[in-house]
Amino acid sequence: MPEFFDWLEKTSWAVNIRQSLWLYPALEIVHIVGIVLLVGAAFMFDLRLLGFSKSLPLNGMSRHLLPWSQRGLILIIPSGILLFITNSKALAFDPVFWIKLLLLLVAALNVFIFHRFVFNDKDDWRGSEELPLFSKVSAIISIIVWIAIIACGRLLAY
Repeated sequence: MPEFFDWLEKTSWAVNIRQSLWLYPALEIVHIVGIVLLVGAAFMFDLRLLGFSKSLPLNGMSRHLLPWSQRGLILIIPSGILLFITNSKALAFDPVFWIKLLLLLVAALNVFIFHRFVFNDKDDWRGSEELPLFSKVSAIISIIVWIAIIACGRLLAY
């Protein structure tokens, strides 16, 4: 496996990114903007699930915020892969990197379970009704996991 990561770091893409004065910082900026879009939208929705801004309808918030989260993913995934290949030998054996990936899996599973089994956009979740307990549990998990993912990302940068 170390040979694969060595090969990744020697690809022309990885070499060009590392050697460019502006490309690596530009990728970091794109990655951070994607995080802001994804996590910002998720936090707003999570806070609503926890009882803040009850006057705002969940269905409307979902329809407005989910596309922003998806746009964030469109920025995060390719930029994250390109950032990874520039330093894959070190990152592949860094426990913080694997914790970050595990947390990303937990976040994705939380979103899947929430949207598949708890919240259906077709349901009429009015602001005055008490939300199901799992919606609040899901929101708390989401907030904690995203903060941990961001912390891991910052730890990896240094």
